[in-house]
Amino acid sequence: MGQHSAIAGHPIPGLAGPVKRISMTAILQEIRTRLIQLVGETVQLLPALLIAFLILALTKWGAKNVQRVVHKGARRLLRSRSLQSLLSQTSYVASWVVGILAAAVIAFPNLGLGDLVALLGLGSVAIGFAFQDIFKNFLAGILLLLQEPFELHDQIIVGDYEGTVEEVAIRSTQIRTYRGERVVIPNSIVFTSPVEVLTAFVSRRTDLAIGVDYNTPLPMAVQVLKEALDGVEGVRVEPEVEVDVVGFGDSSIDVLVRYWTLPQRAEVRRVQTRVMMALKAACDRADISIPYPIRTVYHYDQREFNELFSRSESQN
Repeated sequence: MGQHSAIAGHPIPGLAGPVKRISMTAILQEIRTRLIQLVGETVQLLPALLIAFLILALTKWGAKNVQRVVHKGARRLLRSRSLQSLLSQTSYVASWVVGILAAAVIAFPNLGLGDLVALLGLGSVAIGFAFQDIFKNFLAGILLLLQEPFELHDQIIVGDYEGTVEEVAIRSTQIRTYRGERVVIPNSIVFTSPVEVLTAFVSRRTDLAIGVDYNTPLPMAVQVLKEALDGVEGVRVEPEVEVDVVGFGDSSIDVLVRYWTLPQRAEVRRVQTRVMMALKAACDRADISIPYPIRTVYHYDQREFNELFSRSESQN
């Protein structure tokens, strides 16, 4: 103990000054002081935090109402459903941005406008790298809504998916397949991929192939097939029906019947059934055969061939 007492408060060789004894009481006192200070700052900040949370709650309620009001106004002023959707969704996002900024200013009163701008700048760079796919879909969604390559309830083909457009949102496009399944496609894929809009025009052509027997007079066959579509429900008068001879098949002469219907898939399918039934009935009445593939098999006796071969060998 005497040695330790002698060391306390005296210089030690190799050190710049005396070593001071650190009391456990002093450490506890420092921790207590810091905790009291932290609690005091939290109590002072608590009203501002409560107000900030209240602002965010009001923002959630207000953003939906602003979106509803903007959507109603856009429906009265704009005919384009895509632009109506764009304005309503933009108003929703803008309401949230204003609410979050207001809550940040209330919760952190020492945060100035310059600090907010710098924070938004740094945050936007970081968020841009982290969520580049989301922003890519967001930008593609805005361009799709502005350009309107297709509209709601149009029937489209995107890649391997075909169906009816249910919604064009900021992030994705939703289509309902003909089997009743919903497909959500990111807007970046829709924007950069070829999109086939099946209902873009009032009429849609269907090409139906049929084969006739080689013994059938072609002018008569063309006339019979063309007249068979007269009066078929769903076949449009204009443009008129076309019947073309397109090739010589293995067992039949190939004929292509072209006709126009309404563009919806259900209508195309129903009319095609009626057309096929009408063509079959017309061919039956005109005694036009629709052949099926025929394979001719030649049978011969191998023993006779062997005898002929043996005779030729013996003569030589």
